[in-house]
Amino acid sequence: MGRKRCVGADCSKMAAGCCGVKKQKLSGSPGSGGPGGVGAGNGVVGTGHCGSDLGIGSSSTVVAGNMNRVNGLGGPGGSSSSSSTTNALSPAPGGYNSTGISPNLSPGCGSGSGGRKMVVSAEMCCFCFDVLYCHLYGYQPPRTPRFTNDPYPLFVTWKIGRDKRLRGCIGTFSAMNLHSGLREYTLTSALKDSRFPPMTRDELPRLFCSVSLLTNFEDVGDYLDWEVGVHGIRIEFFNEKGSKRTATYLPEVAKEQGWDHIQTIDSLLRKGGYKAPITNDFRKTIKLTRYRSEKMTMSYAEYIAHRQHHHYQNGIGHPLPPYNHYS
Repeated sequence: MGRKRCVGADCSKMAAGCCGVKKQKLSGSPGSGGPGGVGAGNGVVGTGHCGSDLGIGSSSTVVAGNMNRVNGLGGPGGSSSSSSTTNALSPAPGGYNSTGISPNLSPGCGSGSGGRKMVVSAEMCCFCFDVLYCHLYGYQPPRTPRFTNDPYPLFVTWKIGRDKRLRGCIGTFSAMNLHSGLREYTLTSALKDSRFPPMTRDELPRLFCSVSLLTNFEDVGDYLDWEVGVHGIRIEFFNEKGSKRTATYLPEVAKEQGWDHIQTIDSLLRKGGYKAPITNDFRKTIKLTRYRSEKMTMSYAEYIAHRQHHHYQNGIGHPLPPYNHYS
């Protein structure tokens, strides 16, 4: 059984990626340490958390002030063990207005838990699109949104095209107030993901935006004590040189990739930069934290339809610039 650990700075000691670009090979190879293991040099280095095209390379951590920036989809190299001070990850009240949002919008895998009303809302995705649109077109930043400003660890993920290829994903395990956190990580994930060039205006119509809020962090004693499709996992381990490393996958990764527990753990070890053969004895040395997430995804077309609805209601003849929506 897991032991809850959602208190104090401990929850901030997480730095690793979540999303990816290229699919990693998970077939067994010499030295892979078990079925589905990822042998050294066997997989394509990328990273992963979201979407159909998932990379599984290592993640990188960029520390800005007291905040851990998590490149959910870092490039080659191991993730660091950097940590920062964060607020307690306590549950926040849910149930925020998303009137006018298309009924086609759907929460992602792992969204919601225990029948609790979800905090994440489509309006948060709208806000992220507003922030990016205003930045790319040189408008003033959007005004303060209406949804809750409670603090949460969060990720903003961008995908593009019909096949929803990953275009950027960066987040933080430090709890941030949602208004400033989503504003910051919208632009960080769109413009500063080191694996991609900065987004351009031409890409906007093909984008999908996902917001993930992370909750219910628990330390577990057994590296297999988590459920595929329900829990995200963050592992901490020591590499061949004795350096502490961390890496994470959001809840949807393992299910979308069709991985079992061992395949997911082995992929995550490679993502974190572990290059030696993976044995069952080594897996048992891993310190694992499981968590859940609430996720909402919106396409650019849905975003524009929602904004047009509100602007025409307010007597504004053109749906953009979108920041006029907020008051």
